[in-house]
Amino acid sequence: MTVEACAAQIRERLADAWLSRIYSERILKLRTRSYHFELAGVPKRIVIQHTLLGVELKVGRKRLLCPDLATARYLSVFARLGCPDVAVPYDITRISQLADELESSWYRMLLLVDQEARAKSAQFRSRVRGSLVAQIRAEIQDAGAGPKVPEFKQSTKRQ
Repeated sequence: MTVEACAAQIRERLADAWLSRIYSERILKLRTRSYHFELAGVPKRIVIQHTLLGVELKVGRKRLLCPDLATARYLSVFARLGCPDVAVPYDITRISQLADELESSWYRMLLLVDQEARAKSAQFRSRVRGSLVAQIRAEIQDAGAGPKVPEFKQSTKRQ
């Protein structure tokens, strides 16, 4: 089995839980704002920290202040993928559920890599993981990060 064949099989097994599908079909349909990471490649270490000032997402050596834990969890998935620009839902009540779905998809993908390639070497599993991450990153970048500021439809007409 080749790396590409294993990656295709995992993508097929994930179906609707494929991370970039969740992004394009669930997140981009909402009113969103774009978020830009100052990343130089895929960071090695991503940690969510609780400080006296609130919740921070530590990406490599940079600390990003987040308004809440759900937003930090949501952004951490995209930081792991190395996506420089992503869309963040404007409605904060939806971020927690979407973060759950994105994290589930991420960890399910990693479990499937280990399951599908358990008879193969660690290097093979790493290459499959890298291939899947590159596919997801490319699909998210193709989908776009949405507008910098969300649209507000306001009617100024008085009745």
